[in-house]
Amino acid sequence: MEENNVAKNQDNAKDKKQSGFFKKDSKCEKLQAENSELKNDLQRTRADFENYRKNVESRISNAQNLGEKKAILALIPMIDDIERAISHLPTELAENSWAQNVAKMSKNLEKNLSKMGVVKINSSNGTIFNPELHEAIQFDEESEGEEEIIAEELRAGYTLKGEVLRAAMVKVGRK
Repeated sequence: MEENNVAKNQDNAKDKKQSGFFKKDSKCEKLQAENSELKNDLQRTRADFENYRKNVESRISNAQNLGEKKAILALIPMIDDIERAISHLPTELAENSWAQNVAKMSKNLEKNLSKMGVVKINSSNGTIFNPELHEAIQFDEESEGEEEIIAEELRAGYTLKGEVLRAAMVKVGRK
């Protein structure tokens, strides 16, 4: 008889599991599905927001770089003018303190630009011509050789953090 009671209790426990607390009803399944859907939506929203944040940071960085380039490009013609003025300084004014201060200003400006990553392109006589850095304006037809070299710099060129801002204008010859 005891065995019968134990068997009945086990059957009752199984019925309770199926019909009671442990039984999955449609409401519970709906809530679990909704919970899963909300978790997925939250993950997508977080990923979308992270992508948006990175996009905004990239745009801000690009805008700053563009502003920096524009400002430097506006300064370069003034640097050219100062250098031309210094190179054509009459000898009788070479000892003039005003002229010396203009030369110091030019050097100071170049120093500050180099701190920002602006580098003058090497286009001295004898340098190998590089079309990525140099713009050939004239060609010395009388020179002979296989290698194209710079015969004369006509206008200085500059790079900003490795990117060409303005190519150097040069006269090219052969060696």
